[in-house]
Amino acid sequence: MDQYYLGGEGDSASTGPAPELTVTQWFNTDTPLTLEALRGRVVVIEAFQMLCPGCVAHGLPQAVRIRQTFGAADVAVIGLHTVFEHHEAMTPTALEAFLYEYHIQFPVAVDAPCEGHPIPRTMAAYAMQGTPTLILIDRRGRRRAQYFGEVSDLRLGAEIMALATEAK
Repeated sequence: MDQYYLGGEGDSASTGPAPELTVTQWFNTDTPLTLEALRGRVVVIEAFQMLCPGCVAHGLPQAVRIRQTFGAADVAVIGLHTVFEHHEAMTPTALEAFLYEYHIQFPVAVDAPCEGHPIPRTMAAYAMQGTPTLILIDRRGRRRAQYFGEVSDLRLGAEIMALATEAK
C-alpha cells in the first residue's frame, strides 16, 4: 500500500480543493454528481478497473462496506471506473453488466479518456499510480488522503470517522 497523506485540519497541505471529477457517464444515480455539490459530506472515491483483481477482491467490497457503515448524510461513496489498459474490453456496456453482477449500488462514474493518451483525465488529475486507489475528501472538499492498493478497514474507518467529526 502506498499512501499520500495530505495533512490534517488547518494544515496548509490540505487547503486546496480536490480536483473535480472529469467523467463521461454515470451509473446508479439519476443526476451527475460533482464534488462541489457534495460539500458538507466526507467523500470516498474508489477508483477501479473491472478487470483488476485487487479492485474486485478488495477495493470494491471495501467501498460497499463503507457505504453500509456510514450514513449517506455524512459520507458519500463514489466509484470511478478509470481505465488505463485493456480499453477495448472495459466499455460502459461491460461496466453496466459488471455493476449489476457484483451488486454495486453506489454511484459510479466513467473517467473521461484523454485524447492520444492511455491515462484518463481524473486519474491524471489525481496522479494515481494505478488501481485500486482510494481517495478521502473532507467536508470542505479538500483531498486529505490517497491510497494505492489495499487499506485496512480499521484504519480507513477511523480516518473516515475523524473526517466526519471535524467541524463543517
